[in-house]
Amino acid sequence: MVPTWEVFPKSFFSFALKVKSVDGPPNDLKIKQWPFLLKQKHMGATIITTEDLMEFKVELLEDIKALLKDQNGQQGKKWLKSNEVRELLGISPGTLQNLRINGTLPYTKIGGVLYYEYHEIMGVLEQNKVHNRI
Repeated sequence: MVPTWEVFPKSFFSFALKVKSVDGPPNDLKIKQWPFLLKQKHMGATIITTEDLMEFKVELLEDIKALLKDQNGQQGKKWLKSNEVRELLGISPGTLQNLRINGTLPYTKIGGVLYYEYHEIMGVLEQNKVHNRI
């Protein structure tokens, strides 16, 4: 499945980019400031040149490529909390509890918070992969 991404303004001068994928944990927000937004205003309007827009396009595409590479290449976090694991696997709290109880999914508990290793989750998925027989 193709990762989805959202861009939303944090302020007039910066935007946050969030990438979400089903095969990796959600990435944290990445804040980016573009210098052309900081240019002098002329009569109440910001003047943006074609050159500024081209520079913005190149930077934005590089940032998106880097985030997608992070999603496909390696996980963003080593340890995930229960809600992140449920979101990653698309399962209910009860199903996650059953995976813990029957020993399918290893976890660590620290002060009442349960943590799961990303590579362990991927390992469980690989071990339980079903290959179609023809």
